[in-house]
Amino acid sequence: MPDTPTTDFKTLAERLWNGEADLVHEHHPVRSTYPGAQEIAPGLLYFKGIAAISVVDTGAGLVMLDAGTKRDIDRVHEAVRAWRPDSPLVAAVFSHHHLDHVWATRRFDEEAAARGWAKPRVYAHALLPQHFDRYRRTQAWNRAINLRQFLGRADDLEWPVDFRYPDATFDRDLTLRIGTLTFELHHARGETDDHVWVHVPERGWIFPGDLFIWAVPNAGNPQKVQRYCVDWADALRAMAACDASLLVCGHGMPIFGVPRVRQALLDTAHYLDVIETQTVALMNRALPLDEILQRVVPPAHLAGRPYLQAIYDHPQFLVRNIWRRYGGWWDGEPDALLPAPRVQQACEWIALAGGIGPVLARIEQLEADGDLALASHLVEMATLAAEHARTDAVRAGSGSDSGATQSDAVRQFEAAHAARARVYAARSAAEPSTMARGIFGHFARSSREHRRDRIADLPDTPRGE
Repeated sequence: MPDTPTTDFKTLAERLWNGEADLVHEHHPVRSTYPGAQEIAPGLLYFKGIAAISVVDTGAGLVMLDAGTKRDIDRVHEAVRAWRPDSPLVAAVFSHHHLDHVWATRRFDEEAAARGWAKPRVYAHALLPQHFDRYRRTQAWNRAINLRQFLGRADDLEWPVDFRYPDATFDRDLTLRIGTLTFELHHARGETDDHVWVHVPERGWIFPGDLFIWAVPNAGNPQKVQRYCVDWADALRAMAACDASLLVCGHGMPIFGVPRVRQALLDTAHYLDVIETQTVALMNRALPLDEILQRVVPPAHLAGRPYLQAIYDHPQFLVRNIWRRYGGWWDGEPDALLPAPRVQQACEWIALAGGIGPVLARIEQLEADGDLALASHLVEMATLAAEHARTDAVRAGSGSDSGATQSDAVRQFEAAHAARARVYAARSAAEPSTMARGIFGHFARSSREHRRDRIADLPDTPRGE
């Protein structure tokens, strides 16, 4: 058996369900990792890295359901071999293409070659290879946006592309019979368009991948590709109809017991339905996105559910993704259709306000009043205008007044960035959503370096192949 983990997953799962654990920091479902592994049901070995990894003993070999990050490769192999020393890994299922779900088969591939076993067969949806290809084309972009989201440093976040492509893909449903167990694989659009959830009917187990993550569903990420709210809700209802007794969540702790599993799935489906229904109804009234963002409200009776807190994504991000799916990229505001350059707008507004000084004073007042959202708009205009003024002063060259002009421009530039750093640091500290907290924190750090975005024009990362 593997080493005893520092945290008993069943005990922690009970605490989470009862709302007794800190999901924002200590036990955040996406960011918290735990050492070791635990057999949470007979023949089911469970790991919690960034995402969950499960290994099932079928009596005719092992099956891995989701495969973690690169950091999980060695630890999963070591723990599985301590648990089942001589059972080959015969199959694995990738629930989707995200990089926290696709790596830990690697040592088992190598082991199969060394021990003369058949290589484990990896299953995934038919669209998954296209997403791996997309990641290879946009490696530097994906590195950059994840540096923002997770507040990484430019030199310590890898975006690897040496993927293990699947051996077999399917379009809608696929049933595998391995040993004494059946693995029913179902396609569903949700966080991605290639998502797969798995039902093992003999044991009453469901593996939803990231269709359940112990948080408001990741259906609106501001930097990522399209998500699918209503399709996601349909998949959750299909899972609930299985009357499973164990839900091995893609992130966060498992949920035990038929009533709890059913409640969690149906509550989350309802949450998504309400957000989508409200958004589409308002779109059908031809309202602009800004007004819709202010009007859509999550279901109040679910506000206290520990598994539906906005600790990763944010309800407004879901609304924006629904708008993007049905309404395109234009937000409905006529001046935003073919806008003037943003820096030109900033310089005009700052000039109308009487210069950067009065705007910075107003930002300080808004900070004191706690209106950080409005302060953010003003500080962006001030920073853009200050950067433009500093550049113009430097280009002006020599002259009797050039030194003083440049000095004034530099002071205003530094003051604007100082205000920007303060505003975004405060927004980051106050924000429970990981995505919003990370992005705000990233721009606070950027302004401390007197840059609008510290990762702009990063060199390409090595291909990692």
